[in-house]
Amino acid sequence: MSDPEKNRLSGRIARYARVGTGMGGVAARMAGARLFGSDLGGEKGAAELAAALGGLKGPLMKVAQLLATVPDLVPPEYATALGQLQSNAPPMGWTFVRRRMRAELGEGWESRFGAFEHQPFAAASLGQVHRAATTDGRPVAAKLQYPDMQSAVEADLVQLKLLFSAYRRLDRAIDTSQIYEEIRARIREELDYGREARHTALYRTMLADEPLVRVPDIEADLSTGRLLTMSFLEGRRLLDFRDRPQDERNRIATAMFAAWWSPFARYGVIHGDPHLGNYTVFEEDGAAAGINLLDYGCIRIFEAGFVAGVVDLFHGLREGDEARVVSAYERWGFRGLSRDLIEALNIWARFIYGPLLDDRVRTIADGVAPAEYGRREAYRVHRVLKEKGPVTVPREFVFMDRAAVGLGSVFLHLSAELNFHRLFAAAIADFDADSLAARQSEALARAGL
Repeated sequence: MSDPEKNRLSGRIARYARVGTGMGGVAARMAGARLFGSDLGGEKGAAELAAALGGLKGPLMKVAQLLATVPDLVPPEYATALGQLQSNAPPMGWTFVRRRMRAELGEGWESRFGAFEHQPFAAASLGQVHRAATTDGRPVAAKLQYPDMQSAVEADLVQLKLLFSAYRRLDRAIDTSQIYEEIRARIREELDYGREARHTALYRTMLADEPLVRVPDIEADLSTGRLLTMSFLEGRRLLDFRDRPQDERNRIATAMFAAWWSPFARYGVIHGDPHLGNYTVFEEDGAAAGINLLDYGCIRIFEAGFVAGVVDLFHGLREGDEARVVSAYERWGFRGLSRDLIEALNIWARFIYGPLLDDRVRTIADGVAPAEYGRREAYRVHRVLKEKGPVTVPREFVFMDRAAVGLGSVFLHLSAELNFHRLFAAAIADFDADSLAARQSEALARAGL
């Protein structure tokens, strides 16, 4: 059957018309600032960008979150403005929703649900989520993809490539070519809700014995490539718990640590999208008891050798073993490393690994605001690379880096105080690359990936 929403020229042209001016303006500002030594307009320029792109749905919002993790690619004010677009985008109306549900489940789709709320209760970058119930009364969440997202993704990726090209011509500290390839691959995957359903099944396997983290069940008969229906997990926003007692906040942070690092250390799999909308907190007897992990579109699967590099870097930094540190970078895919470039990478590594190396109860970064997490270190890295670079950032590094920064920001929101060293040491205590590879292969096959 023909797909009316495939990557269509007309859809891409319409997207270019809506996005091109705004993104072109960003590139022009970047060029002017670099050439004439001016700034990029700070909050005023960021506000203008938000106004130019306001109301858009789609991958730009996902990309905006990634840009903040690439040192000095766009100013923080611009990344913040782009990140806010998702919450400002108006939802699809009920007429639109009915039409799309009919396209996914056929005529009479409403009879397949016991209830279906007209207004969405949450927005995602590529779709919106409605509360519903099955015919036997079980509460579910139905995530419905926005119209023409495949065309929007392809058009936005063209705009992003132009922006990265402009950046490379003006500032050669970081070669963004591999970053672009990684973003393109992951965002295209996120269009396939069938794949997300399989990711969810994978996480149910990996976290089956973790009581602090809950993973939803997928309702396969109510799901398609653009509709994902899953069990509804009751919970409250994480930010609602910022004023709770320290032990509750620490429990939430411990659950977050388990949700991200246990799958990585044992299966080489990481959740690449750790922002506040992707989880809620469940309670028991009125107290925070753990987290609901809600979204599985952005999942990165690594080869065992990459995970071994992460483990080697931890041990190398802890023991002062420079050869092991350099070997870890090479396992990640960094090439042609000089001593200056190694030291630049070490700045970032000591920042990310610092709490993991420090065997004491502490915050993830003492005295740092969530929005500032990693910014100073990113600036220092970029300054060295500008003088001694360039360096090509391996694509495997992109979402690993993003997960670490995003997770650290969550810990700061919670003001969590944990012994991160002992948590991480326990996660990698029995690490063996061959065992991980076998475990990963079995889990992927079981999930249909």
